[in-house]
Amino acid sequence: MSGAQMHPGMFPIDAGLVRRLVAGQFPQWAGLAVQRIPSGGTVNAMYRLGDGMVVRLPLVRGGAGDVLREREWLPRLAPLLPVAVPEVLGAGEPAAGYPWPWSVYRWLAGEVPRAGALTEPAGLGEELAAFVTAMRSVALPGAPTAHRGGPLASLDASTRAAIEELRGIPQEGVDCDAALAVWDEAVRAPDRDEPPVWLHADLMPGNLLVDGGRLASVIDFGCLGVGDPACDLFPAWNLLPVGDGRDTFRGALGVDDATWLRGRARTLSQALVALPYYRTTNPAMTQNARHVIREVLGSG
Repeated sequence: MSGAQMHPGMFPIDAGLVRRLVAGQFPQWAGLAVQRIPSGGTVNAMYRLGDGMVVRLPLVRGGAGDVLREREWLPRLAPLLPVAVPEVLGAGEPAAGYPWPWSVYRWLAGEVPRAGALTEPAGLGEELAAFVTAMRSVALPGAPTAHRGGPLASLDASTRAAIEELRGIPQEGVDCDAALAVWDEAVRAPDRDEPPVWLHADLMPGNLLVDGGRLASVIDFGCLGVGDPACDLFPAWNLLPVGDGRDTFRGALGVDDATWLRGRARTLSQALVALPYYRTTNPAMTQNARHVIREVLGSG
């Protein structure tokens, strides 16, 4: 991570603040070591607490709602899902000058997968499809609307603005006309006629943990809710390679052409918006955005 701020209004968080918060609200853990976890995440800071826990604190006001959403829904979702998800062990509240709720979670072991370096792409594609299928099968009432889960047209203005911004950054080498053509094709197509389903809604590589190349857990459910099933197709372009990985993922989900088209466009939109926004502050996000743009424009 560079020294520049990713967002306006970021709260300065360091290990000392985390120690004070933990000691003040969870004295049973006060003596445990606190260590910053390097992360490409954009909304939260993460600190390992001892050997078996992690503290997650919003960096900006908008992340506070994500913390509360996870507290409410993760305990109910966990028994319904085929892989481990975060378990809240402590519900922290504003204190010591820190203004938002924060949480302590059980530590989940594993590595963040990297596009282009997967050892088991077909197996990972199957397991991601099983997770998405399980999310879609959830029938819990009272679900919130997923972040980015609404009609594709709701992303139109931000996507077109990002394309125009990238025209002014020629060093990125984005074929903006090709990106616009992909987006226009999807927006012109009929929008979904399926009912909304439960979604993770942020299946970025940084929100997945693998062990031996296979899916071990899915983390960061701050965007969860119901919406367009196409929203959870992101791994097809942000992680899984053409061939075994991507084809296995699509086949296991039984995705029709219209949903696939929307999923591709939604994934491209996220990358187009992220690239100019994070290009000087978050190398992990910009690297993956570039990868998505290459995958969508190069191989579909």
